Amino acid sequence: METRKVQITGGSTYTVSLPKGWATENEVSEGSALGIYPDEYTLILTPNHRDEALEGHFDGTGCGGDELVRTVIAMYVSGYDVITVETSRITADDRRAIRTATRTLAGFEVIKERDRTFVVQVLFDSSQFSLTNAVGRMHVIALEMLKDAIRALTERDDALARDVIDRDDDVDRLWFVVSRLFRKTLRTPAAVEELGIPREVCFDLFTGARQLERIADHAAKIGQVSVKLDSVPEPVSTSVVELHEEAERIIETATEALLADDRENAVQLANEARHAVSEVDHRGRAIDDHLRDLGPHQAQQLRLSIDSLSRCADYGGNIAEAALQKAAPRP
Repeated sequence: METRKVQITGGSTYTVSLPKGWATENEVSEGSALGIYPDEYTLILTPNHRDEALEGHFDGTGCGGDELVRTVIAMYVSGYDVITVETSRITADDRRAIRTATRTLAGFEVIKERDRTFVVQVLFDSSQFSLTNAVGRMHVIALEMLKDAIRALTERDDALARDVIDRDDDVDRLWFVVSRLFRKTLRTPAAVEELGIPREVCFDLFTGARQLERIADHAAKIGQVSVKLDSVPEPVSTSVVELHEEAERIIETATEALLADDRENAVQLANEARHAVSEVDHRGRAIDDHLRDLGPHQAQQLRLSIDSLSRCADYGGNIAEAALQKAAPRP
């Protein structure tokens, strides 16, 4: 750490000199424009050119389809605005992989394709995006998925189960956007200014979004279990519905706490959700009594569904913990 003494010039202007090494490394010279971002007790100084679009390149030669998709997604989440993928020759598998990536990621489109190169670009304006709204939307979709997954399981509706599985992509799309914007707040204060919320709150919302993404994954998993079963005994069906209602109540209450503006209300709701988690664990273990007389395959698949519901309640508890952190007084 270096220190600089504050000086006054012109009788009213405070000035501080810049370390020469930092200025040289960041291409700052006489006449350069700098960005200044107040952050409570901190003043952040950045070269303006750091806010330009980030361009990334990687060689996709020899990459399998899944590897290519994961690499593009990782670069998107890392904050790249333009990604150039070069290969020795564009194959049908490469095209499918790029199409999969663009369908999975919000505002991501192929803008150029040549014999050996793809160029994809982020087209949405992050300054118009609300992290709070994104988490709220993830919450709505994830809970609807979970409710429909239980309905598909208990009513033996395979079409509904497959629809739940497909909807997991909608939550993933929002999750990748939230991850991208959160990582951007770690890299540049301009992103924090655009979102209009403190970096700590961004982290709390990011944490909550991660739990909601996992809840959606387990809803899809219950949907996958549903299509493998021929029947569900009535006592099990009734108990699973009751377990789902309790898990749903925890997630609903915890997310309400996370998104609440009133700190006292947020703490009350978060603690209410946390205390209810143990009841779900107890209910889940009690359902095992109904599975002992079932066949091995049927019992195993139903245990997977019960475990997924219990985990969803645990994730609701994690959201409640994030809500408590968000509501805590800031030092």
